[in-house]
Amino acid sequence: MRISAEMPSDLEISRAARLLPITEVARAASIPDAALESYGRYKAKIDPALLREDSARGRVVLVTAMSPTPAGEGKSTVTVGLADSLHRAGQNVMIALREPSMGPVLGMKGGATGGGYSQVVPMEDINLHFTGDFHAITSANNALAALLDNHIYQGNQLGLDPRRITIKRVLDMNDRALRDVVIGLGGPAQGVPRQDGFDITVASEVMAVFCLARNLTDLTDRLSRITVGYTYDRRPVTVADLGAQGAMTLLLRDALKPNLVQTLAGTPALVHGGPFANIAHGCNSVIATSAALRLADVVVTEAGFGADLGAEKYLDIKSRVADVAPDAVVVVATVRALKMHGGVSRNSLAAENLPALQAGVVNLHRHLDNVRRFGINPVVAVNRFTTDTDAELGWLMNWCAEQGVSAAVAEVWENGGGGPGGDDLAAAVLRALERPADFRFLYPDEMPVAEKIRTVARQIYGAADVEFAPPALRRLEEIAARGLEHLPVCMAKTPYSFSDDPAVPGAPSGFTLHVRDLSIKTGAGFVVALTGAVMTMPGLPKEPAALRMGVAADGTPSGLI
Repeated sequence: MRISAEMPSDLEISRAARLLPITEVARAASIPDAALESYGRYKAKIDPALLREDSARGRVVLVTAMSPTPAGEGKSTVTVGLADSLHRAGQNVMIALREPSMGPVLGMKGGATGGGYSQVVPMEDINLHFTGDFHAITSANNALAALLDNHIYQGNQLGLDPRRITIKRVLDMNDRALRDVVIGLGGPAQGVPRQDGFDITVASEVMAVFCLARNLTDLTDRLSRITVGYTYDRRPVTVADLGAQGAMTLLLRDALKPNLVQTLAGTPALVHGGPFANIAHGCNSVIATSAALRLADVVVTEAGFGADLGAEKYLDIKSRVADVAPDAVVVVATVRALKMHGGVSRNSLAAENLPALQAGVVNLHRHLDNVRRFGINPVVAVNRFTTDTDAELGWLMNWCAEQGVSAAVAEVWENGGGGPGGDDLAAAVLRALERPADFRFLYPDEMPVAEKIRTVARQIYGAADVEFAPPALRRLEEIAARGLEHLPVCMAKTPYSFSDDPAVPGAPSGFTLHVRDLSIKTGAGFVVALTGAVMTMPGLPKEPAALRMGVAADGTPSGLI
C-alpha cells in the first residue's frame, strides 16, 4: 500500500474507472435476468430464490487481520485485491462484504470499500446510502419501538414495565447525545414518560437478525423472538406478543435481497448487511454469503476488526447458523502495525526498526494460534507500505516460515485491479484450499454461557479469568432460568487490544476480563457480553470527516475519502 502523493487518490481512481453495466456483471456471474433488480446502471439487487439450485457449494476464504492500529492494516483492500487476483488466475470468484455504516463514514474512518486499485465500486454510492438497506433496518427497528410505546400508552395490556424495556431506538450515525434520553414528556397526550436511548443501527438486534436470517420466513421467525422488555413480574415480552413481526418483515422485504456491485477489475461482489464486530457479530449477511456460494467456486469474504473479534464470531456464530464455515483463512498484517504493537509511535513508523517489529509480532502470533484452534491453518498476507524496508519484510517473511505459516507480500493497493500485486497471495490461498480444513467450533452448544465466555477470554484473548459484575450475574441466572444456555456468545470488546483495555497492545496475558453486563438476543440467537467501556452508540471525533465533505454544483461529491 503506497502512502506517497505519487498515486491518485482512491476517489480519483474510482471516478476514472470504466465500469461494466451491472447486467453484464450479473450475466458473467450466471445470475439469471429474472433474479436481477437494477438500481441504475451499476448497482442491483438479486433475488436468491430465483438462483439455480443445482450448483455445488463453493469454497470460502475468510479474510481477517491482526489487532488494528492507527497505522492501518487494509483488510478490505486486501480482500478485494485477493479476489481480483484469484479472478486473474482463472478462478470463478465472488466477493461477499458488509455495507458501510454512515457513522464511521462521517466520523473518522471514512469509506469502507477498499482502496487504491482494489476497490468495490461505485464507491461513492456504496458509502452514501447505497440501496437504502440501513434505512429499512432503522425503520423496522423504530417501528417496533413506536408500537411498543403505543401499546403502553393505549392501556398496556401486556403489563410491560417501562423501567425494563430492553430495545432502543436506533440511528445510523455516531451521536453520543442520544445514548440516554427521556421520552414521552409534554403531558398525558404525548405518551408515557420513560428513560430510553439510541444505539447505532449496526449494533441493533434487528441488524443481527437481518444478517443471520436465511430467508423471509426465517427473518419473520427471528424478529418475532426478539425480547423487547419485561413485565412488572419479570416475564419476558417478545415482538410476537406485540404482533409487530409482520410489519417489520414488510419493511425489510426488499432490503433482504443482496446488493450486486463490482470491483475495479470487474469481479462480482455482493455487499449486504453491516454489523460492527466490536459490539455485534461483524459479518455480512448469511443470505449474501450463501448466494455467492451457489454462484462461484471461491467466495472471498471478511469479518470486522481482528481475528479475536470478527473472525471468532464468524466461526462460532455465523458458521453455526449456515453452511459457510471457511475452507481457508487469511490474516492481514503490516510491518507498520506490528511496529506499533512493539511500542513505536505513529510518527516514527517510517524509520526501520527491527527490534520493534520483533517485539510486536507477538500480536500476529496469537491471532495465528487462534485461527488454528478452529482447525484451520492460516495464510498471512503482508500488506506492503512504501515505508517498509527490505530488511523488515525479509525478517517478517522468515518469521512466518519458521512458524510453519504460508505467507505472501501483497501490493494490491498500487498494483491491484487485475494487476500482479496479489498474484503471490492468490497462489498461497489456492494452495491452502487444496488442504482440507478440519473445522471445529471453539465450544459446544451445551456449554453454559458463563463457561463459553471464559473459554473465549482464556483461549482467544489470553485472560486468566473473567469477572462478572452484579448485572451480568443476574443475567446469567435469567439465562439459566429461561433455558437459553445453548446460545453462543457475542463478545463486545475493544478491537485495539486482546484485553478490555484499548491502551494495552501486543499480546497481554494473565489479565482479568471484566464483563459488566449481558444482553440476551433471543431473535439473533446469541448472548452479548459487554466488556470494559465499549459502547453501542459511538460518538464523533473532534474533527469529523463530515466537516470536509461537500458537493459541487454538478452534483459531484467531495471529501468522501
